[in-house]
Amino acid sequence: MAELATIARPYAEALLKASANGDAAVLAGEIRALADVAANAQMRQFADNPKIDSKQVFDLLTGVARTPSGAPLSDAARNLLHTVIDNGRLAVLPEIAAQFQALVDARSGVSQATIESAFPIDATQVADVKAVMERRFKRKLETSVVVVPELIGGVRVVVGDEVLDTSIRARLEQMKAALTA
Repeated sequence: MAELATIARPYAEALLKASANGDAAVLAGEIRALADVAANAQMRQFADNPKIDSKQVFDLLTGVARTPSGAPLSDAARNLLHTVIDNGRLAVLPEIAAQFQALVDARSGVSQATIESAFPIDATQVADVKAVMERRFKRKLETSVVVVPELIGGVRVVVGDEVLDTSIRARLEQMKAALTA
């Protein structure tokens, strides 16, 4: 949604400036953890309740959110959370996290890649696919793997707005289009 992106951009840019001296990748993980909790419908319903004050929302969010390292939230993450809650922008936190991750990736020259496979793939296969995709897209990739049985076989790689689909499902759809044309 363009409106959420417009609202989230200044927060993400300010957070990037605030993390200039620190480890932005760690901060991105913290913000993503907060965003995962904030995206929960019950959490948003709690936060939207007029009888609940911002301190209660903050305390609940920080109590529930688990950072990837298990460490407590950094000052930058806590300050962002206070600002977002005080401005009534908790619903925008997932978009802020996504934009902040994109800014961190752009600064470090890394892109996020999702490898969709019909079957679980082991670490060596992921490494092989990653190496091929890094050569193809000409940039370093951070990969995550998602199992999508509907692909039937093969893989589908999504890097930003670029998609490389070598799945059997895609080939069958191409054949169907060729036969019906």
